[in-house]
Amino acid sequence: MNLAIDGRAGGRPHQGLRNDALKDAFASRLGAMMRERILSVKDGGARLYRVAAELRTVFEAEDETSAAATLNRLMRRYRASPYLIEDVGQPHHLHFHGDGETDVEALAAEFAVSLALLMDTFGSRRFGICHARDCDRSYVDVTRNGSKLYCSDACAARMKMADYRARARKR
Repeated sequence: MNLAIDGRAGGRPHQGLRNDALKDAFASRLGAMMRERILSVKDGGARLYRVAAELRTVFEAEDETSAAATLNRLMRRYRASPYLIEDVGQPHHLHFHGDGETDVEALAAEFAVSLALLMDTFGSRRFGICHARDCDRSYVDVTRNGSKLYCSDACAARMKMADYRARARKR
């Protein structure tokens, strides 16, 4: 999502990627088999952007009810259905690929279900928009104590330094 959405990242303007640039950047983060499948989607960049924009609304939701409604809509739209899979060297585990038009939509179903499961377990406080000044990137908090507020270590460090300087000026 952060690859696609325009805004601010770490105090600087962020120009989201589009079309083939988005598809290539997203695919580079996937395993070999899924990478090839995503790269083969003719208009994959436009589809990925649409999914990113839809998912972004979950992170920006005013409250849990709105986030839940959006996730329910996305899971229905992308026809998320569970199945067990055995990856090499791992026991069977649950996946939620959709049966959409392309592999982009199949992954969209999995993303929506992943956020829904996170919300079911921890509430919507485990995902959000970076709390750093001049940054609007999204984050998912998978820490043990649920204390993440920033999209990256760089934003956390930037804000800690700003707070330190503000306290030092008051002395």
